[in-house]
Amino acid sequence: MKEIDDLPEFDDDEAIAFILKYIPQELKAKVTEDDIAYILDVIYDFYEANGLIEENSTEEASIDEDDMLLFVMKAIKKDKVVNLSEEEVQSLLEGEFEYGKSIGIYNEEEE
Repeated sequence: MKEIDDLPEFDDDEAIAFILKYIPQELKAKVTEDDIAYILDVIYDFYEANGLIEENSTEEASIDEDDMLLFVMKAIKKDKVVNLSEEEVQSLLEGEFEYGKSIGIYNEEEE
């Protein structure tokens, strides 16, 4: 079991840079760092709304990717902050997931 002090730290600036490197070139031309920061905020809201964020917890949780995508798309339509398609949002969510895996926050689920 990991000690609380050993938990990986999610850094928004690092995540944004990672996602910008991860996403396809055509999407890089369309999104800004602020757009990605907004999506990260909505992802955090999703985690919070679903009880997936426990400060200083090492307990694993399963995240329904379809539910997350629906949550983000609903927020985008409501807030009108970014204008992205479902496919573009999915690409950003994949980038966020890959960043999380790279720092040890997420693991691939075994099927």
